Amino acid sequence: MKYSHVLFDLDGTITEPFEGITKAVQYALKKFGIKVEDLNELRHFIGPPLFESFRNSYGMTQEESITAVEYYREYYVPTGIYECSLYPGIEEMLKKLHESPCKVILATSKPEPMAIKVLEHFGLDKYFDLICGASLDESRAKKELVVAYALESANITDKNTAIMIGDRKFDVEGAAANGISAIGVTFGHGGRDELEEAGAIMTFDDAYSLTDYLLS
Repeated sequence: MKYSHVLFDLDGTITEPFEGITKAVQYALKKFGIKVEDLNELRHFIGPPLFESFRNSYGMTQEESITAVEYYREYYVPTGIYECSLYPGIEEMLKKLHESPCKVILATSKPEPMAIKVLEHFGLDKYFDLICGASLDESRAKKELVVAYALESANITDKNTAIMIGDRKFDVEGAAANGISAIGVTFGHGGRDELEEAGAIMTFDDAYSLTDYLLS
């Protein structure tokens, strides 16, 4: 196999999280008196750290952004976290990779405890050798920091043995910042143009073709 360590993003790569994330953002914004009826207007919250998205999209102060994330979690933790689904072929891919010689690692900007809950909900946690996510206090939320944390936790010294799989430019850029390449998946929320412009070495339209490549 070309890679002995495969790092996966979660939202938009393994799961389709649109409903849960956008409804949680909608809930948080409503607490600030901001009403957004069309959830598609909140799609851009999928991928980057929440703190930054609230600040950049709605001009919130640091304190307001922290409060917005707290409101977000009021909805997301008990309800929104389960309002998601698996993309076709994902479980089969993870199972095959787990049975192969490579190590399967989650590297997500979702807080680690929540990422574990999602994987457990779908029964996917057993396929991962390591689960790495953001810290709850948002100090480790940027993808660059999460990837660095994953590489260190897995004791990966030869960067050529690792590959990052994700659907947004943040995954590609976070990987590049740590000296590893990235592959993009177009069935998530970034799209081929975004991924290629960010520097993805290749893109795949479905999990089946991605599986064939990783196992080849």
